[in-house]
Amino acid sequence: MSPILAEPDVPEGADTGMILHQALTGCRTLVVEGPDGLDRRALLAELARHRFTVRPLHGHLDHVDPTQPYRELLSAPGRLAVDGGLVHELVYGPLRRGRSRVTWIQALDFAEAVAERDGALVHVTGETDDAEAVRAYERVLRTLGQHVPVITLDTRETARAAHDPSRAIRQLGLYVGLLPIA
Repeated sequence: MSPILAEPDVPEGADTGMILHQALTGCRTLVVEGPDGLDRRALLAELARHRFTVRPLHGHLDHVDPTQPYRELLSAPGRLAVDGGLVHELVYGPLRRGRSRVTWIQALDFAEAVAERDGALVHVTGETDDAEAVRAYERVLRTLGQHVPVITLDTRETARAAHDPSRAIRQLGLYVGLLPIA
């Protein structure tokens, strides 16, 4: 049985850095996902500074069980940030090959496992020329958001924060929007 997820109680006009700070202090697991070509280095470095173990999982998924590496990672103790792959396959599989190697059942099980580990999916956005992938990520994450919290971060703000140390480094100083969780 999956946990009942409620939309976070965010005060009107709340500082986005404060919202992200609350997410960082409340989550043990963050899975970073977003369209190809967006620079995640500043975000991943900041997560490492917040004592998350950062694990990249881009590359080829196992054809028999594409969720195996994720299950292994999620079973480990401690704070974990995964630089995506599974949602990437749900988006780019159909766009590039006509179908995904990850089933929706596997993806929903993964989302629930992240939620059970006090986690969230981090939807990285920013400037990209691939409007089709942007729309696909929004659709996929809206669906997965029914099973796990989804936090949206704009990489343009990440880059600005990295160049301006006065922009609340400990709170990341990023644009944060939360997808509604129904």
